[in-house]
Amino acid sequence: MHRRSPSRFRTRARLVAATLGVLLLAGCTSGPSVRPAVIDNDGRATTAPPPSTAAVPLPPLAEPKKSALRWANCDADTRQRMAAPALPDSLHVSCARMTSPLDAPEDSQHLLARILVLKAGDGPIPLVVVNDVGGEPGSLYAARLATRLPPEFLKKFSLIGVDRRGTGLSGGVQCVPLEVRSDLLGADPAEGGLGEVLDAARRAGQQCALDLDTAQTALDSWRTAGDLDQLRKQLGLDRLNALGRGDGSKVLSEYAVRYPAQVGRMVLDGIPDPGADRAAVLDAVAAGAQATFDAFSADCAARNCPMGDAKVALKTVTDRLRTSPVDTDDGVTMSPGVATYAVYQGLADRSNWPALADALNAAKNGDVTALAAFANPIVADVRGRTSRIGGTIATRCNDSTTRLPADQLDRAAAGMRAKYPQFGAAVAQELAWCGAWPVRREALPPGGAPGAPPILVAATATDPVTPQLGTTRAADQMPSAVTVTWQGVAHGAVGQSSCVTAAAQSFLIDGKIPDNGTLCPA
Repeated sequence: MHRRSPSRFRTRARLVAATLGVLLLAGCTSGPSVRPAVIDNDGRATTAPPPSTAAVPLPPLAEPKKSALRWANCDADTRQRMAAPALPDSLHVSCARMTSPLDAPEDSQHLLARILVLKAGDGPIPLVVVNDVGGEPGSLYAARLATRLPPEFLKKFSLIGVDRRGTGLSGGVQCVPLEVRSDLLGADPAEGGLGEVLDAARRAGQQCALDLDTAQTALDSWRTAGDLDQLRKQLGLDRLNALGRGDGSKVLSEYAVRYPAQVGRMVLDGIPDPGADRAAVLDAVAAGAQATFDAFSADCAARNCPMGDAKVALKTVTDRLRTSPVDTDDGVTMSPGVATYAVYQGLADRSNWPALADALNAAKNGDVTALAAFANPIVADVRGRTSRIGGTIATRCNDSTTRLPADQLDRAAAGMRAKYPQFGAAVAQELAWCGAWPVRREALPPGGAPGAPPILVAATATDPVTPQLGTTRAADQMPSAVTVTWQGVAHGAVGQSSCVTAAAQSFLIDGKIPDNGTLCPA
């Protein structure tokens, strides 16, 4: 196993401008959901938007004034950064950099964050794309999204993917020591508490406090929303049109709170539960992961893949690794916990399921190489990509006030492990990550974004990252939210559900507000 010393991250936050995107078309059906649907007695949807959205109309689309960004071809660099599948030769991307105030609570030097953005497509109107902090950097996600959505979408929009501060090429956080990264994901699915995870989190927190210095508490969703407003100005836009996935949607919801008059047309795809009880929120995430794993196993059986029962395969792998962990050349220690987390990562995107099944089957037979590849982006610095765990911990800990003592952490993990045998511990360990992280002292305005125009919120019935219940709860707090729910399985619906993608396309391009509570079977 090769060990490398983690590079220091003295952030002023680099960011690279990335833009991309496309949306798939398809039909939706209207029906009841966990929020009240707007339907007539004969079952047909009404055409009027919910009363809460009527006060502020959906803004018209407008082409930007002159952009201040200097775009340059970044095809080769982007393709090198991306894992398979590669971008098609027909898709070309360009990148730019911008600066934004670091806005750290104790910053007296007026430091700047450098943000990378990427543009995919040549449509006249920019659509900003923000991804999960723990997922692909927004630049790469936007490029990949552009390949999944219909070409017609790019005739109207160019997708602008943002590597949010602390991720990707926007000052990707590298303060977490390499030797503790695997331990942060190492909670055994079958036994034990979170003591080793908490110890690793303390070491990570101490090192990050030294390396990040002033920037440590400036990596959060609230300030990322401020970066987006700087981007809006740099793009020459009066209003921000945007698409967020997962906790990228949280950034957009906070943008709507900070800048309601600058909100254009926004789609929030799988916004996280805003509840303050982080343990309860993660309990629902674990339930979603367990249900997604069941669907993954059923999918494998329907395809007659050689893995067999997924639960049996995963147990075979974790049992072997419990007595004989494997160190990879990329510095990842494949323990039972890391192997489980690797499977959890692979569940989010349905297009990964065949490869995940093959990787789990190979691991069952003793070769963990392919399975480790699903964990690599989180903990390893490979192929010019910064590991995601530093930016994930920094952002989520700055966004959360939950800090539990060791005994409560162990009780929470035991309870979730009992209810969700495969993924309870894997999800619960996130509660330990913030143990040594400072708690936000600033008071933020209440959420909900009153005064914002209609905002489309997409939920997915079985989502391993942002469960439908939490997304619905978030939408219920937003007076102008209109929900569309995909009765499917995956993380995020845009680009995976043809029906939700069509609804998003109609909303963004044509200004058509779907009926609140619309159900999408496909």
